[in-house]
Amino acid sequence: MQRIAIGSDHAGFNQKESLKQWLLNNGFEVNDFGTHTLESVDYPDFAHPVAESVESGNSELGLLLCGSANGVAITANKHQGIRAALCWKEEIATLARLHNNANIVCIPARFVSDEEAEKILKAFLFTPFEGGRHKQRVDKISCG
Repeated sequence: MQRIAIGSDHAGFNQKESLKQWLLNNGFEVNDFGTHTLESVDYPDFAHPVAESVESGNSELGLLLCGSANGVAITANKHQGIRAALCWKEEIATLARLHNNANIVCIPARFVSDEEAEKILKAFLFTPFEGGRHKQRVDKISCG
């Protein structure tokens, strides 16, 4: 069973809960790092734990949501082992996995319907890294 770390701020809370249910219904184990309410919160408080869980190997992949997904993507990408991709379309999520070996998908909850978010998540989860010429490029991403 694949373990997925998830997190969001208040703007992504409802969509996170919907995607969490889809994950659980489809046999995934979920590490939910919050938020757990619609109360206004700071997105880094949830993006860092998701990134740490993926970086450490406690979770295989991650899902982050906020209004634009820019904040959570910027925050997660501060972690050396993370390749967080802002995905607003299914095709972007597919390419993020296929070419960039992204390990966290960041969805802009204010700009993507729940139906589209589910398609994005599925594409991200079920697309393998192509490797080949892309591996040498991905290997050059880390600064350390």
